Amino acid sequence: MRHTILVVSLTVLSTFGGAQAQDAGVGGALFAQYCATCHGTDAMGDGPLNDLMTTKAPDLTGLSARNDGSYPMLEVIHIIDGRTGLRGHGGPMPTYGSVFDDEHGQSGSGDYSAILETRGRILSLAMFLESIQQ
Repeated sequence: MRHTILVVSLTVLSTFGGAQAQDAGVGGALFAQYCATCHGTDAMGDGPLNDLMTTKAPDLTGLSARNDGSYPMLEVIHIIDGRTGLRGHGGPMPTYGSVFDDEHGQSGSGDYSAILETRGRILSLAMFLESIQQ
């Protein structure tokens, strides 16, 4: 069922204009802007804020290796959008679903184009991370 929802979401997101959700380059730019300060520019967990965190940021290039060679796409999406409640540096990791919603001034508005853009950005980040697995 989850796989079906992901496939439908990918299809819907690829149909709409704007940045293509399938573009790992978009995800790379988002990673540099939002994630590199903790996870490092190379996503190996060595960002400049890591020294200030009580729980160190993980190496994101080994997600597949730590999951028996399979990239955990849905889990990564849930961590990025905040559904897992993952905690880091003494508090929750920023949940980028709400950050991206707030950037549009659409948080909780029900505006479907903003919701689709937010989901596309989250998917772009997840696809970028998939592209850098070692």
